[in-house]
Amino acid sequence: MSVPSLRQCQHGSVTYETGRATDVDQSRVETREDFADFLSAVLADFRATGASEWENGTLDRFLDAFSAFADARVVDVPEQEQEQASWRLFAEIVRAATGYE
Repeated sequence: MSVPSLRQCQHGSVTYETGRATDVDQSRVETREDFADFLSAVLADFRATGASEWENGTLDRFLDAFSAFADARVVDVPEQEQEQASWRLFAEIVRAATGYE
């Protein structure tokens, strides 16, 4: 069993170690095809090192984070924009679920 690569994080005065999120960029996802390409890149990242490095490298943890992030609200984004489904929003949720705590 491999040991996950952890990164140091700081929250206030507390320092802790955590896995990483995928580094695949979701900012250019506009179409269904873009989303499919994004998912292929996320899968390649998972197969390369994500299983041991991601914060949520198991299906159970990924789906738990996916659900939590999908239900979360971003403070500095208008509510209406957060309710408008888009391929980019789906990509943002997938990316966040790989590292969301």
